[in-house]
Parts: sequence; C-alpha cells; structure tokens
Amino acid sequence: MVRTITHNIEVSVEVKFWPQHSMPNENHYFFVYFISIENRSDTTVQLMRRHWDIFDSIGDHRAVDGEGVVGETPVLEPGQKFEYNSGCNLNSDIGYMRGHYILEKLLDGSLIKVEIPQFDLVVPGKLN
Repeated sequence: MVRTITHNIEVSVEVKFWPQHSMPNENHYFFVYFISIENRSDTTVQLMRRHWDIFDSIGDHRAVDGEGVVGETPVLEPGQKFEYNSGCNLNSDIGYMRGHYILEKLLDGSLIKVEIPQFDLVVPGKLN
C-alpha cells in the first residue's frame, strides 16, 4: 500500500492484478486498485475532478481526466473517509499510475489539488 497526504487529505492506494480479466497471450493485463480518501483537515471538501497518468513498460502513456470518481462527487466532512475501487488495463505486464484530485473547500469555494501517490502495476512474480 502507498499513501500520501496533501492539504491534510490522505490518499492511500492498494493494487491487485486481476488474472480472470487478463489475457497475457494477447498482451492484455488488468489491474484493480482500491483507493481510500480521508479528510484530516478541519473543513468540508468535495471531490470534483480526477486526473490520471498511466504508463506501461512498452512506452505507452495515457492521460485520463474526468468529473468525480466512479460516477460520484463525494463530500467529505472533517474525519470522514471515502473508499472506492476501479480498474486499469495495460498492454504490458509492468506499469504504474499516478495522478491528482481537485477538491473544493465548501466553506469558501476554493480549489485544492490533492496528489494521488504513484503506484506500480506489476503481474505477480514478474520482478522476482
């Protein structure tokens, strides 16, 4: 598990290779990541946008931007946590993701950028 704290918002990520949705003979590897976002600040925030950079070992790079996460724009009061999972496919058996969220402080409408820590996407046994 990897984690980071930006503006007193903690983001932690755990990732798992999903073999039942992968086809290595066709260079298709699927990973599921589990994210927890915890508001350790003293103000209520709402997750408005996300940005992902996705890299694989054959040199492919994708950028993904969108509103909210998994169809939601969750509001987090101080001390609250939001958890979700999603997936990513690669054309190689090694890669990584990193990104950020844009959150709005509901008290004054200001926006903050919260880092999502870089995490590896690696088929088990590949880096032995």
